[in-house]
Amino acid sequence: MTFCGIILCPPSHEIGIRDLIFLEPFQRVSECIRHKAGVIGGGMRQQCSIQPQGADMEFTVKFWGVRGTFPCAYASHLTYGGNTSCLEVSVGGRTLILDAGTGLRALGKRLMRDRIKQATLLLSHAHWDHINGFPFFEAGYCPDFQMEVVARDLTGCECIGDVFTSCMEKPLFPVPLKTMRAELGFHNLHVGDQLDMAPGLVVKTGELNHPGGAVGYRIEYGGKAFCYITDTEHVPGQLDQNILKLIEGADVVVYDATYTEAEYATRQGWGHSTWNEGVKLVREADAKRLCLFHHDPDHDDQMMAAIERDARNGFAGAFAAREGVVLDMLNLPQVAMSERAYA
Repeated sequence: MTFCGIILCPPSHEIGIRDLIFLEPFQRVSECIRHKAGVIGGGMRQQCSIQPQGADMEFTVKFWGVRGTFPCAYASHLTYGGNTSCLEVSVGGRTLILDAGTGLRALGKRLMRDRIKQATLLLSHAHWDHINGFPFFEAGYCPDFQMEVVARDLTGCECIGDVFTSCMEKPLFPVPLKTMRAELGFHNLHVGDQLDMAPGLVVKTGELNHPGGAVGYRIEYGGKAFCYITDTEHVPGQLDQNILKLIEGADVVVYDATYTEAEYATRQGWGHSTWNEGVKLVREADAKRLCLFHHDPDHDDQMMAAIERDARNGFAGAFAAREGVVLDMLNLPQVAMSERAYA
């Protein structure tokens, strides 16, 4: 993983009057760049680190956005939720955020309310539904908040900071990125990197099959493993070896189950998968639970309930992601081996 040379710090500070320190959480990366908001490249370098905050022995996952493609503010979608992809992982005294869809707005308010001062945002990729909550992330406008934003190498731009800069410029958005007063750092991730974020806390990465590329994450802590596998498309008749390696023996696998089999037949090449393929993968990888994710906007609560029922009939450890649900990874109920086979 490399630092791509953009740091945004509170614009009220003047260089030379006060050092603006970007706090680097990744033990593998020992250097950082310090400078004023809006300045790209150059600057001073020093070694720095963040100490774990809060209760160390915690590993919870909260779903703030579970929908794919487009947010759905409809009464017919309230049970499962209408916000696009965003998860909060509280683990080992750290706050990790998976994707920055519209669910990020409510999460930002919660971080402010609970006075959380640091977070790391791990992006699967930079398609709209996974980043369109970022300009509305309230904590990003707070001068005492610090966040590292990590994304895979992106074709056509230096790093994810360039993407957010473009998205928040006229005529697309009225408030530029430099208005955010938090200390923000942007990093390029090379797929396959392992992030050693704290003692006992490891994040592994893997390639996903999606137009423009995407990265899957495996978070390991306290003897448990949580995998975030979205957006990805299967190849009919083949099991994705990259995914199998990433999810092997995992306790929970969040998987792109956007389409039904019938829908996928007319949408091949769009970059998404089905719950049926998810079941095949978790069975082959001996994973314990399958969480259906990235729900299609056309799938209302009634249809989602039917999909969840069908998936559970095929794999007892299957369930559909719902906004507001919290998984306690260190205290998950047991799923018997016999129950994890097809019914």
